[in-house]
Amino acid sequence: MDPQKKIRELEKWAESFAKKPRGGGTALKVAGGVGVVAALYNSFFGVEGGHKAIVFNCFTGLGSKTYGPGINFKMPFIEWPIIYDCRTRPSEISSASGSKDLQMVDLTLRVLYKPGDDLPTLYRSLGTNYAQRLLPSVGNEVMKSVLAQYNVGELLTRRSDVSAEINHHLTSRCRQFNVNVEDVAIVHVGFGREYSLAVEGKQVAQQQAERAKFLVEQAMQEKLSKIVLAEGEAESARLIGEAVRKNPGFMHLRKIEAAREISSIMSQGKNRLMLDTNSLLLDVSPK
Repeated sequence: MDPQKKIRELEKWAESFAKKPRGGGTALKVAGGVGVVAALYNSFFGVEGGHKAIVFNCFTGLGSKTYGPGINFKMPFIEWPIIYDCRTRPSEISSASGSKDLQMVDLTLRVLYKPGDDLPTLYRSLGTNYAQRLLPSVGNEVMKSVLAQYNVGELLTRRSDVSAEINHHLTSRCRQFNVNVEDVAIVHVGFGREYSLAVEGKQVAQQQAERAKFLVEQAMQEKLSKIVLAEGEAESARLIGEAVRKNPGFMHLRKIEAAREISSIMSQGKNRLMLDTNSLLLDVSPK
């Protein structure tokens, strides 16, 4: 409440009362009764739970006493209360600043705060809307100074350390203005478009490198398989040659196996063919 406005209201009330005609005793009694009721009504003020109050006197100024919850006494028409909500309340602060490696970072904090114990000093310096006046300016300054000490990678891997350091500096600064900071939490960390594009390009390059590595390993495996296959065929030819040299009847046995396979395939067809022993490779008589 504005003290000057209250004084002007009192002056207007006194002038209007002085201009009224003075009648008989009944009018004076009624006026006196109304005055007494008004004085009693304005002699007390209530403070709700979780709130505190200080009193402003139009003659002596702001008092140093702090009033707690309940019914409290004040001088009627001379003093009026200024009530503060002392419960913990949240506020969000956003800032865009540069990191140690010169990257732009968008940081958002959620701050839990409440007024300190010295309410008269807080009212003289910041008034009742102290949070709107103090937190944005002090919060932006603290965030910029802390973010400048970390690079972008550390902001992700050391998030708890960044939050703790911001909490320490912000609590210390706000305590100088009789404002208590209960907790500070980082709710959002965003990076500039250039950094996002660089990270995306790095991920694409890593995926391409992994694919190239896979193709190289696949080619090596195919090469090894061909070598093994060639070695197997060479070993098979060597064994067949040795078998032919040691036992000439081996070739006749292979001819019989080939004739059996040919006859099996031909028997599955619809056409009827007449094949001699030469066509079936059954000419096994020695020459």
